[in-house]
Amino acid sequence: MAALAWLLIPLVAAIGAGLWGSWANRTRRTRGDGPELDGYARFREAMEKPRTRT
Repeated sequence: MAALAWLLIPLVAAIGAGLWGSWANRTRRTRGDGPELDGYARFREAMEKPRTRT
């Protein structure tokens, strides 16, 4: 009986891994690259401004 319990542990782990994998790979709505590109453009503008000493 103890051997059966030790065999069930990897089986339960494999089932759990399969469920997690299918959940992690589900189809998601994509936002597109708009917000990321806008943020990058603001970053570049800030870096290109000349530094002024006060």
